[in-house]
Amino acid sequence: MNEAEFTVTPELLLRAYAAGVFPMSDGRNDPEIHWVDPRLRGVLPLDRFHISRSLGRRMRTASYSVTLNADFIGVLDGCADRQETWINAEIRRLYLQLATLGHAHSLEIWQDAKLAGGVYGVILGTAFFGESMFSTRTDGSKLALAHLVDHLRRCGFTLFDTQFITPHLSTLGAVEISRSAYRAALEQALQRRADIHALPLDTDPYSVWQRSTQTS
Repeated sequence: MNEAEFTVTPELLLRAYAAGVFPMSDGRNDPEIHWVDPRLRGVLPLDRFHISRSLGRRMRTASYSVTLNADFIGVLDGCADRQETWINAEIRRLYLQLATLGHAHSLEIWQDAKLAGGVYGVILGTAFFGESMFSTRTDGSKLALAHLVDHLRRCGFTLFDTQFITPHLSTLGAVEISRSAYRAALEQALQRRADIHALPLDTDPYSVWQRSTQTS
């Protein structure tokens, strides 16, 4: 299925997420969008996020700052800035539109006034569909995930979809579940409501670290 057959709109993209599928391309120069529905789905349980000793030490030193939706374009482009990426021009356009509509969000990690890492994704109901993350400094993406998981949990979200499992995500507590189990969790999440702005982002890394050790 490709963009030559029909125009992919933000509304269509949201319906795809609600149906359990998500878009990818084969590369930044690939004009096509492919719809993906993995047999095994990666999820990050919000109450079992694992912070390693080294990551905990980095959080307690508080040598960084964290923001929500302060630089969505910077995070999106940071995620695409790698040798191989599934973010083509059409996907970039669509997620920028979703951000404008309030359905896509980013969390940024800053060091020395520069982006050190970040993560972005899409929200429907109480589900957060994690799309991509990046680092330019050590543990940048891990810090972003730690703060995002904490914020989503505090705001009443129930499902963090990582799409696939990587060794990096596995060390943080991500697991694989069957397609049917994912669909069941997604159905429940879509029947509820959560607001990422329900509470202000806690920008104190020590507080986030403390809460994580109490829930994981």
